[in-house]
Amino acid sequence: MAEEKHHHHLFHHKRDEEEQPAGGYGGEAATAEYTETTVTEVVSTGEDEYEKYKKEEKEHKHKQHLGEAGAIATGAFALYEKHEAKKDPEHAHRHKIEEEIAAAAAVGSGGYAFHEHHEKKKDHKDAEEAGGEKKHHHLFG
Repeated sequence: MAEEKHHHHLFHHKRDEEEQPAGGYGGEAATAEYTETTVTEVVSTGEDEYEKYKKEEKEHKHKQHLGEAGAIATGAFALYEKHEAKKDPEHAHRHKIEEEIAAAAAVGSGGYAFHEHHEKKKDHKDAEEAGGEKKHHHLFG
């Protein structure tokens, strides 16, 4: 990783608190002391940008899998509640409502997984443009 560092020196004016007059700043009794602070600024290069995009791509892939798992789990729960509605006619209305809520959650979770999939694709494309990978030519797809 090629990084360029720039140093900036900042000077701070500091007065001794013991020697300051009670009225605040000023007066001849106050002595001045200067301290120096060095700030290091890191400038990113193309290689760092490539790794940043690859890390984001990995994060989106993880979130996509969480969305898929959520869609599967809530879809399974919706099917379970549908079964319970048939099995328990006394509480069928309650099971129908829970089924519909679970189905809506499954759709939302699937939409989230779809969104993360497209974010992952975008980061993969950005990483390629940052110069990290060669262009792949696929025959089918």
